[in-house]
Amino acid sequence: MPPTMLEVPTEQSAYEVATPLYEGPLDLLLQLIERAELDVTKLALAQVTDQFLSYIKSLQEKAAEEVSGFLVIASRLMQIKSEALLPRPPEREPGEEDPGDALVQQLLNYKRYKELADLFGERHASGLRTYLRLAAPPKVEGKLDLSGLTANDLYLAAKRAFEILEEREPLNKVVSRPKVTIRDKIKQITQRLSSSVRTTFNALLGEERSRVDVVVTFLAMLELVKRFHVTAKQDDLFGEIELERSENWDDNADFEIEFAE
Repeated sequence: MPPTMLEVPTEQSAYEVATPLYEGPLDLLLQLIERAELDVTKLALAQVTDQFLSYIKSLQEKAAEEVSGFLVIASRLMQIKSEALLPRPPEREPGEEDPGDALVQQLLNYKRYKELADLFGERHASGLRTYLRLAAPPKVEGKLDLSGLTANDLYLAAKRAFEILEEREPLNKVVSRPKVTIRDKIKQITQRLSSSVRTTFNALLGEERSRVDVVVTFLAMLELVKRFHVTAKQDDLFGEIELERSENWDDNADFEIEFAE
């Protein structure tokens, strides 16, 4: 929207501007700039102000009227120049949402939610149209119909139940998990490395592994590393552990006696 034209005092002033861009009355300068006939960005307002101050010092009377008229015009010139120098926001593409409109919409939505929250709070406080959820009725077991049964029928049913129990084989032994020892795992690791220069921790465990098997195998591996019999390497955290013979590897090393039970 173009700015409205400023009404300047109609009384003719003796003061005239003298700059490389314009020479003449101050009010005419303002009108030319507002009609975009002069480029305000090329006008030195400081030079205009200095000239006016020199002019005021030379006056003997009516200085107040001259100053008030100059302030009206000078303030308008400063406004126009500042608007021309300030960067303008980029033009929005067609269909792009106006940030100001979006903010207004968000505030309106917040107002609606706030009003609804207050309304629900009032309804909750007054107990309006609220209902308590009752517990489900307890399930009542149906009565067993014993009509038509005789004492002999009950005897035969009990007899069959006890006969089924007698037919079951008694449990004569307790099944226990196979025992895993460090000695056995050391033997497994050394045998594997005797036939192959290197192996991995997962390869030693196999597919059917238990928690005890993993722990005991790991302890056996640490024992061999501590004795400089094998070396272990793990490139990544929680990655695969690679085992290989060390420089002190001895095919005749025997750990059976030391770890004998």
